[in-house]
Amino acid sequence: MSTDAIRPFLIKKDDEGNFRLTVRDTRYNSQGYPIVTSTLQTESFKTASAAKAFARDNFRAEAGQYATK
Repeated sequence: MSTDAIRPFLIKKDDEGNFRLTVRDTRYNSQGYPIVTSTLQTESFKTASAAKAFARDNFRAEAGQYATK
């Protein structure tokens, strides 16, 4: 079991060159194992900064909560 925290916002570039935002929710079962639910947002963005701004405005994202892998 990994003790690394999963960052709740994933920003990746798609095949068309646009950036996509995935919102991840982490829960833990009774044995302490993480259960991660990922939801890909329908919006696409021209830049990673635009995706971060969207996450900040709509999901109250803070610095350090973004992942790119």
